[in-house]
Amino acid sequence: MKPSPIALLALLLAPLAQATDYPLSVTSCDRQVVFERAPQRAVSQDINLTGMMVALGLQSRMVGYSGISGWKTPDARLMAALGDLPELARKYPSIETLLNVDADFFFAGWNYGMRVGGEVTPATLAPLGIPVYELSESCAHVMPREAASLEDLYRDLDNLGRIFDVEARANALVAGLRTRQAEVAKRLENGGEAPRVFLYDSGEDRPFTSGRLGMPQAIIDAAGGHNLMDDLAASWTQVNWETVVERDPQVILIVDYGERSWQQKRDFLLAHPALQSVEAIREQRFLVLPYLAVTPSVENIEAIETLAAGLHPERFAGKAP
Repeated sequence: MKPSPIALLALLLAPLAQATDYPLSVTSCDRQVVFERAPQRAVSQDINLTGMMVALGLQSRMVGYSGISGWKTPDARLMAALGDLPELARKYPSIETLLNVDADFFFAGWNYGMRVGGEVTPATLAPLGIPVYELSESCAHVMPREAASLEDLYRDLDNLGRIFDVEARANALVAGLRTRQAEVAKRLENGGEAPRVFLYDSGEDRPFTSGRLGMPQAIIDAAGGHNLMDDLAASWTQVNWETVVERDPQVILIVDYGERSWQQKRDFLLAHPALQSVEAIREQRFLVLPYLAVTPSVENIEAIETLAAGLHPERFAGKAP
């Protein structure tokens, strides 16, 4: 994977950082997690969390990752950057999986490797000496939250920088992402009414989509769109086709991953009898983003750029997808 200019800057600035003072206390959801030292045998869950580790240059501190091939979400550049690091579990790791590699850190989230009441949780791993840092967006499953925000992403990168004593890399990475986000916002200033967007992840009998607690909410907002399901206090959830028809999306955003290609998903939607009155179907207005881009990841800003150019092509001359 060719390093991005932001990643290169982060690596160049690394020697300028002041070393992290340990023990270090970090807020993770509604918990305080104490790290006695920087982890050396980390495991990350899912492609998006693993991508954050790679963006911070932490492959040498990892003993493996989990949850990529089983969900059919591989990204060629990211897999190349992981090199020989093994995938420890195709979907969800077990406690035994983590113990077998002597893991000293697990970067996961609720519904990203951990289930409420499941085998692998911060509570079950703490007695085994495996601290867990939870993906901020996923905290909605265990504590009250208003809505997903890009600040969730920036907070996670900052905290990983502190945990692994690579704060300069994290600071440079976040600064670069914030700059790009601000550039999109500037292009969208004084814009008209936000186009109505329906995110389609999967599902035939009932569509699987994202409410205001999922990262797509923040991405669609930042791209100058209106998530039609922003009244749902959920991250990822099912709705009825009748609801989609009633809200009449102008654009349908397809998540590209899984057993079916985005083209197959589009064709299914175009042929669905109940959707023929929907504006996005009549005008065939579809945009496509990969799973990695719509879940919390460093690719969220690229997703905003792509989506904004698709929703507002007149403001992004030469940048439309």
